[in-house]
Amino acid sequence: MGARVVGIGGGSGSGKSTLAHALAARIPGASIVELDWYYRDLAHLSPPERAGWNFDHPDALDWELLREQLGKLTAGEPIAPPLYDFSTHTRLAACRAVAPAKLVVLEGILALHERALREAMDLSIFVAAAEPVRLARRLKRDVCERGRTPQSVRDQFAATVRPMHEAFVAPTEAHADLVADGEGDFAPAIERALAHLDGLARSRSA
Repeated sequence: MGARVVGIGGGSGSGKSTLAHALAARIPGASIVELDWYYRDLAHLSPPERAGWNFDHPDALDWELLREQLGKLTAGEPIAPPLYDFSTHTRLAACRAVAPAKLVVLEGILALHERALREAMDLSIFVAAAEPVRLARRLKRDVCERGRTPQSVRDQFAATVRPMHEAFVAPTEAHADLVADGEGDFAPAIERALAHLDGLARSRSA
């Protein structure tokens, strides 16, 4: 029997990663796969061209590689997702290692965008949070962790993050089995998710 897959989508800064790690912590040996690992390598573009790239559009992601590696992981094989340098928008030569597990949590703004991925999920969750909250969190993350300037983060949010959220991210809430409050306590959502997965396990073993 393959691994169970939980997909967690939602806007940038909504709390997806926090929920993913909190859920995975409740299931020993769970593996987390981040959609951000699968941004396309922009090494062939000049720095100004890279800076102007729309990272919030579905075309920015290498869906083929993600589908291939998620399939291997759920089949019990380890995978080596790319390491992505967000300061240069290029892939590094080294790769990370992700071991197979009974539960795989796929998280990212567009985790619920592709039908093929949704069909592979046992549970889909959308994390909802108001725009001011998401922007404040994105500012903190991108400045502290990705070497960005506050103004560049605000400019990008206005130019691509907000319109792409409205066009591609927000509509995926309709595909979610569960909507979690990204501004509150994740405990209720985690308990509901665990109950759902437990129910699946019981039905499969019956």
